[in-house]
Amino acid sequence: MASKKKVITKDEIVSKYMEEVLEKGQKPKSVYHFAKGNDFTEAEFYSFFGTLEGLEKEIFRLFFENTVNLLHSNEEYQQYDMKNKMLSFYFTFFEILTANRSYVLQSLKIDRNPLKNLVQLTTLRNSFKEYVSEILTDDYRLEQEKLQKFQEKAIQESAWLQLMLTIKFWMEDESAAFEKTDIFIEKSVNASFELMNVAPINHLIDLGKFLFKEKIYSRS
Repeated sequence: MASKKKVITKDEIVSKYMEEVLEKGQKPKSVYHFAKGNDFTEAEFYSFFGTLEGLEKEIFRLFFENTVNLLHSNEEYQQYDMKNKMLSFYFTFFEILTANRSYVLQSLKIDRNPLKNLVQLTTLRNSFKEYVSEILTDDYRLEQEKLQKFQEKAIQESAWLQLMLTIKFWMEDESAAFEKTDIFIEKSVNASFELMNVAPINHLIDLGKFLFKEKIYSRS
């Protein structure tokens, strides 16, 4: 009696894809070639992913998800302020990237067009922006509700740009144990939170409201 074929899991497909990219130095030509070369069916692939591009995006989202899961497993993390939560995220995220450095470097340089490589990060971008919104505290929010949504989007986008710059720095870092990346993370996160200090902005808004009222009332 023939033994029943083992059903492949999502994690196994991800692992096989990463191995193939590393071993062959290029992406599979199609889902058909990828599935056939790794002894599973196209139907099994499509039960988890719509396209190879979707799989690539999922890999970076999983790096993010694993980071957040590790952070939430630490009871002390819940007590951190926003800046220390962000620092913890960075150090943990880049530990995971470093554990998968060969794949990350290969995948983000595999196409001659840098923009095509960055498409892989779109799902990571959405997840990271949601994370920034979740850890944003009142210490960094403007008092004016009408400006809070605009401010939150600006913080999300600037945080994403900072993460992208850090990934680029890490990819080019040749220091032992990537210690220069650690220094870059600490200095850049500290600097970004200094710039996020909303107290002066709130004072400017109050001044503007005062001058506006004075101008209106002086006409009456």
